[in-house]
Amino acid sequence: MAIIKHKSQRVGIFIDTQNLYHSAKNLYKAKVNFGNVVKEALAGRVLIRAVAYVIRTESEEEKSFFEALNKIGIETKVKDIRIFAGGAKKADWDIGMAIDAIAMADRLDTVILATGDGDFVPLVEYLRYSSGIQVEVISFGKSSAAQLKEVVDDFIDMSEDPKNYLIGYRGGGKGGGWIPGFSNKTEAEDTLNEVSEETESASNFGGGDDPAISMSGEE
Repeated sequence: MAIIKHKSQRVGIFIDTQNLYHSAKNLYKAKVNFGNVVKEALAGRVLIRAVAYVIRTESEEEKSFFEALNKIGIETKVKDIRIFAGGAKKADWDIGMAIDAIAMADRLDTVILATGDGDFVPLVEYLRYSSGIQVEVISFGKSSAAQLKEVVDDFIDMSEDPKNYLIGYRGGGKGGGWIPGFSNKTEAEDTLNEVSEETESASNFGGGDDPAISMSGEE
């Protein structure tokens, strides 16, 4: 898909953290370099907001992970796990993420969704045809819904260059996920190491499984 990305375009990036986490884990046994995801998706344009939608577990072991995202310029919106009478656990951000994108649409030229979840197809169609806004998706193509890739104005397939978007991927990466205007490069690289460590810590919740498994149903 050929689209024009002007440097003056106002961009909002909405990150489905659990979706990217599971894709990276299942496909590459690695962790997501969220800084580079934002940097590549932004493509030199004006970042208005970058928001990661995350889950807080009962133990709150992932608190430092949330703080590390903030240090590289990514806001976090946190939701607690809901525990039902039978012991089932559930939490997802699909509706909240969609509402935020719609609410901010009149202040943006481009909405970028960092997810491969096909449930966001109606949101993409609404933003494109009702709001007239440009909608792009960045995700791992190997685990992204075909319909989602078809309806967006542009799809960035992270599977084409996984080492650029991953931490701990064999073969290395292209360097720190520095987002201009938020942090210097050295601080960003140090922080991304913290993100890697805290993601691993969070993944040990509940007997070695990432807490998002029971919440999102994306096993």
